[in-house]
Amino acid sequence: MLKSQILEILQKKHSNLGTEDIELLFNIFIKKMSDSLKRGQNIELRGFGTLSRKINKEKFVRNPKTNEKLFKSQSYKLHFKTGKILHKKINEFSHSIKEDES
Repeated sequence: MLKSQILEILQKKHSNLGTEDIELLFNIFIKKMSDSLKRGQNIELRGFGTLSRKINKEKFVRNPKTNEKLFKSQSYKLHFKTGKILHKKINEFSHSIKEDES
């Protein structure tokens, strides 16, 4: 799903708000989430899941093309753990698709 599609759905549900207002609120929401992750805080959206920051340790890596050893400094990756409700909905959806194909 694209950002424009999300904004369009929000606009339909909240017709009392202008398009610019909805986009501003959405951008504030995304900014707050990214700022929290930068500070090392986890983000928990009940029923949806948890976003957290994991560390990629510093290490030596090899360029497969030249076989040259390079040092890769510590970095971070984003980890998402699915919430129970979302997990249940996804699995129910996949089972209904399989039943329809039979």
